[in-house]
Amino acid sequence: MKKRYKLGVIGCGFMAKAIIKGAVLSDFLRAKKIIVSDLSEDNLFEVEDSLGVHTVMDDRFVAENCEYLLIAVKPQNFAEVAVEIKSAKPSKIISVMAGVKKERIKTAISQDIQVCRCMPNLPCSIGSGMMGVDMTDFNRNLDDLDFISKLFNCMGTVLSVDEGKMDAVTGISGSGPAYVFMFIDSLIDAGVNQGLTKDEAKILAVQTVLGGAEMVLNSKNSVPELIKRVCSKGGTTIEAIKVLEEENFRKTVDKAVDACVKRSKELSE
Repeated sequence: MKKRYKLGVIGCGFMAKAIIKGAVLSDFLRAKKIIVSDLSEDNLFEVEDSLGVHTVMDDRFVAENCEYLLIAVKPQNFAEVAVEIKSAKPSKIISVMAGVKKERIKTAISQDIQVCRCMPNLPCSIGSGMMGVDMTDFNRNLDDLDFISKLFNCMGTVLSVDEGKMDAVTGISGSGPAYVFMFIDSLIDAGVNQGLTKDEAKILAVQTVLGGAEMVLNSKNSVPELIKRVCSKGGTTIEAIKVLEEENFRKTVDKAVDACVKRSKELSE
């Protein structure tokens, strides 16, 4: 039986709002094809007023009347939601819940369902996100793969990965924006210490990170080769690189990512 709504969303927090906004403003989905439920009337009013989507405070109704069900609640609230929607028999679920494995979702709802698991990051809210997405349950249906890919493409870049790599995705891109923010903030502080105003240092640091990322993305040279191109013998950059190497910059980053991945694995157990 054809469902009334193409996309149903349970949970209307920050990430859910970003997904709904991306889908509507990119014209991928018409607002009338989206229905959203949440415990907060304020959250529902915000997306209904600004985007025109349908809203209710009834998770089961959403699950029963949509083709694709996006679950975007906090992981600790999933068990309660599963009880509410199990009898609605949703068949296609998309999850952005951190640390909640597909098997846990199937065990709680039904082994017959198909589950897509996604790990988005903060820049998704401005259309420049990075998402690791496991769509293997939908591999037999090109229409499903197309819908899910286009939904997340509205927010940035999509990388298809197996669920077994999702913890690593969390460590690099899921939590990665915080590392980038910290690096930029450190550059700003260093600039201020060298006599720049905070605004001057911020412009220099932010544009440098943006430009560097663009070069890595588009250059035919490897990252180590790009580093060498900036480091002329006897010049200024090589002195800075020496300090970063002496202070074990790479090892520090590796340890930080490893700690993040370990915690992600703990949360999924």
